[in-house]
Amino acid sequence: MAAENKISHYSLRLKELLNISFPELYTNKRFIERRGQLAAKVYNDAFIAGNTIEQCNEIAQYVLFEGLHFSKFDTVFKVVCNEFDTIMADEELRPFALKMLPVCNLIFEQFRLTDDFAESYEFELLYTELTGTIQIWIEENGLQ
Repeated sequence: MAAENKISHYSLRLKELLNISFPELYTNKRFIERRGQLAAKVYNDAFIAGNTIEQCNEIAQYVLFEGLHFSKFDTVFKVVCNEFDTIMADEELRPFALKMLPVCNLIFEQFRLTDDFAESYEFELLYTELTGTIQIWIEENGLQ
């Protein structure tokens, strides 16, 4: 696969993830291009170094998705779906979670978010804080 095709491939894979789990980064073309180029370069370097294609892909994907394993949006969406799904239609859940993401940013700043944060004991505290913040926002603003 040519270098340009690799860059496009990795950029497309990254955009898919960003669209689903990191909507705040989805329009950041520079970030997407840089990550795609870096993943393609790492793949090429690993191939030249004698790694198998499978190993090259693993190395490139590690670089491509570095720091993108814990998603603030996925967490807010999970809270909205689990705690507030009875007060809105299913098709309103994702748009409402997108609206709540900036509202919840101050809560996220109180935690050291790592790729494995969802498995930490602090995740439950974050979940509770997010639930309370969203509940207060709804009480003050309605669902609009």
